[in-house]
Amino acid sequence: MLGGMDEANNTAQTGADIANMTFEQALIALEEIVQQLERGDVPLDQSITLYERGEKLRAACQQRLDTAQARIEKIVAGGDGTPTGTTPLDGSN
Repeated sequence: MLGGMDEANNTAQTGADIANMTFEQALIALEEIVQQLERGDVPLDQSITLYERGEKLRAACQQRLDTAQARIEKIVAGGDGTPTGTTPLDGSN
């Protein structure tokens, strides 16, 4: 059980800032938190801390997915329907 507490501390207090994580890194960290919480061997206070971090990771992943979807929707299609390029999300050239 102590090993689980150490894992919870390490996951909740990693030095990597969520904003600097790639989507894949954030998703892996979120999956690790979910696994720890599902095991149920983390004390309540640490569970709350893990849950809070998990929610921040989830929000960051969702924001990145929304941004990716918007970029995909900005693909410019030619007259025959084939993609001819992309336009910047903000509309600038």
